[in-house]
Amino acid sequence: MNVIVFGATGTVGKLAVSELLAAGHAVTAFARHPEKLGLDHPQLRCHGGDALDARDVASAVKGQDAVLVVLGAGMSRKSRIRSEGTLNVIRAMQDLGPKRLIVQSTLGARDSWNTLNFWWKRVMFGALLAPVFRDHELQERLVEASGLDWTIVRPGAFIDAATVRPVIEDVPNTARGLDLKISRAELARFLTRQVADRTYLHRAVGLSS
Repeated sequence: MNVIVFGATGTVGKLAVSELLAAGHAVTAFARHPEKLGLDHPQLRCHGGDALDARDVASAVKGQDAVLVVLGAGMSRKSRIRSEGTLNVIRAMQDLGPKRLIVQSTLGARDSWNTLNFWWKRVMFGALLAPVFRDHELQERLVEASGLDWTIVRPGAFIDAATVRPVIEDVPNTARGLDLKISRAELARFLTRQVADRTYLHRAVGLSS
C-alpha cells in the first residue's frame, strides 16, 4: 500500500516509517525537514511541507491509500499542530479519496481519563501539559467526525527501552494501576499493523504497560 506518515521525523514517526518499509509498504515521509529522517530506501519518498498548510498537505495526500498521523510539537506546549494539522489531513482525504486514517493521540484522552494516576491527572495533563492534552482531545473529536475509516491510538508515555510489564492492547477504561508507559518501538509496530488491520476500525484503542 501507499502510506504517508505526517510527523515522520519525530521519535515515533521515524520508527513507524522504518516499520512500514519493513512491512513492504511504499512510504511517503512528510515533515518540514524530511532530510532529518536519515533513511535511504527504494520504497521511501520524502515530502517537505508544513502540516498547517492545507495545500502542502493536499499535494502529499494525493495518491495515498492510507494516512498515519503522528504529529507533535517538540517542547512547545501551545502549538495546535495536532488538531489543526489533522484537520488539514482530514479535509485532504475527504477531497482526494483515501479512507484509512490512523491517528496517534494519548492515553487519558476523553473516555480513557480514569486510566491515569494522580500525577498524570493533576500535574502533567492537569497543569504542565494541559494545552497539549486539550489539543489531543480536539484532534480526536475531529477524527471521529471525519466520516473516514479511522482508528485512534492512545499510547501511554513513551520510553526507549522495553517496558518492564507486558503492554496491554486495548486498555479498558476501567483499568487502574497501570505503569502508563510504552516503548516507542512497540508503538511503531502497532501503528504499522493498523494500516491493514481493521480490528479497531472506528475505535480509540489504548496501549500501556
